[in-house]
Amino acid sequence: MPHYNNHHTPYTTYPNNPNTKQKIKWDHTKTTKIAWLMSILPTLVFIDSGLTSITTSLTWINTNINFQINFLFDMYSTIFISIAIFITWAILQFTKWYMASDKNLYQFSKYLLLFLITMLTLITANNLLQLFVGWEGVGIMSFMLIGWWFSRQNANTSALQAIIYNRIGDIGLILSLAWTTTTLNTWEISQTFSHQQFPTLPLLGLILAAMGKSAQIGLHPWLPAAMEGPTPVSALLHSSTMVVAGIFLLIRLNPLLQTSPTATNICLYLGATTTLFTAICAITQNDIKKIIAFSTSSQLGLMMVSLGLNQPQLAFLHITTHAFFKAMLFLCSGSLIHNLLNEQDIRKMGGMQNLLPITTSGLTLGSLALTGTPFLAGFYSKDPIIEAINTSHTNAWALGITLIATSLTAAYSLRIIFYTQMFTPRYQPTTTPNENNPNLINPLIRLATGSVIMGLLMTSATTIDKTQTMTMPATMKLAALIVSILGFLYALELTKMTSKLFPPKHSTPHYFSAHLGFFNTLTHRTQPKTCMLLGQHGALQLTDSIWYEMVGPKMISSINTLFSKTISTTHTGSIKLYLLFFIISTITTTLWIITYTTR
Repeated sequence: MPHYNNHHTPYTTYPNNPNTKQKIKWDHTKTTKIAWLMSILPTLVFIDSGLTSITTSLTWINTNINFQINFLFDMYSTIFISIAIFITWAILQFTKWYMASDKNLYQFSKYLLLFLITMLTLITANNLLQLFVGWEGVGIMSFMLIGWWFSRQNANTSALQAIIYNRIGDIGLILSLAWTTTTLNTWEISQTFSHQQFPTLPLLGLILAAMGKSAQIGLHPWLPAAMEGPTPVSALLHSSTMVVAGIFLLIRLNPLLQTSPTATNICLYLGATTTLFTAICAITQNDIKKIIAFSTSSQLGLMMVSLGLNQPQLAFLHITTHAFFKAMLFLCSGSLIHNLLNEQDIRKMGGMQNLLPITTSGLTLGSLALTGTPFLAGFYSKDPIIEAINTSHTNAWALGITLIATSLTAAYSLRIIFYTQMFTPRYQPTTTPNENNPNLINPLIRLATGSVIMGLLMTSATTIDKTQTMTMPATMKLAALIVSILGFLYALELTKMTSKLFPPKHSTPHYFSAHLGFFNTLTHRTQPKTCMLLGQHGALQLTDSIWYEMVGPKMISSINTLFSKTISTTHTGSIKLYLLFFIISTITTTLWIITYTTR
């Protein structure tokens, strides 16, 4: 069994000499760093040449469908591998500081690496069954990591909620795999593209799978609930694993989606509704991690909108830029939570810019990148999506609610900055925040650098020669920036009301947002309670009333009572009544004997 010294470094104790201790040399952080450095050169080669490589390792199953383990390396997979490893490197180093008091830190780091490996299995798969292995792998690892603190009831509930909601989405993927097997007789992704017309039904199964993994509206409640896990898990889950798996699935299979206008329209409606609904929910949340979680779901809706516009490269571009500032936002929130003795309510923070300058700077930079501030990473990926909506004749309704969601993004981002950094401190006076640990500072600096420069780098790498150069009026070109500024102004007005201590006016929209659209109440409370009451009335009371009372013992008892009353009323002691019964019985017996003998 590995033990831990005062610095939480695992070492091995030999049984023959208990005093002899040898530190384990394998460091997850250094290994991940080396892996990222090794991935840079292949990534640059694939980006420069536009190369696509399919590597066949071995034949796993020999049936009517020869299942071979194939790895597909193209621009999408190589860029994603490099970014995912880079972000995992930062999160693993942050984990050394954040989880230093956890005696199972070494095992936790291994779980994070296994989470990354299953995601890499998914994005490099060239056949659907191999993709399904990685798909289920990220689901299992998310279940284990969200419920890491299993002694907490909320953590167990959230882990179960994540696996159940994802299992609903997995039904769609399994049905699509079954249809592909029976109809196309192949699991190879490249071979499925050869079919010019793909039916809508299996595509709907793929969309349902993406709804579960990427937390689209209807299957979204597990994502904010997953905040019960440790903050490094939230950072990895929301940036480069798990939640982007559904979007990446649709990006990889986008040639199939393009054959069905119905499927693309569903993606458009679904994404637009999700980005607005989750942005509304984020406005009134007070838990800093849940605000960032709802912003993740909102950005995933924006990616789904770009898929509905047949612009998969824009969705992938937003995945690459979003990963940096979303991981940084979660790590900054983890720094605040840890320094404030596990306080997550933004109303109990404040005045942190002097005590935690690097954390608050990263939080501000990440929030600005999230809102699409010019020349930061989010600007290069959000604005092209909104411009594509502006120039599309698909649906004006989707454009309108996407612009509203963009303005709300600016509002809740400024709300985080306002409550955590401005004015006087509101936390416990016994806390002593500090940033003296390099395992805290270095990951934030690296992710902040990526949040600044990766937008421009990824734009030139992923969209060159793929998107048409369009001319449009200046107002249409600046639409996203204009609505973001309006959102900032609206948030400033709200914060001014807060600082003046006006009495709160809880309107109907406020209740709708604060209660998450009443979705959790209806789904997790009202619906189960209604089913239990129906079961009680139908299965228990109705069964008891009909079977046990009306048809069973009570019916027999009532019949016996009726017969006993009938018989007892005839015994009145009257000789005339007895003679009458004697004559009737004699005549009846005589007639029966005569009838029987004549036969």
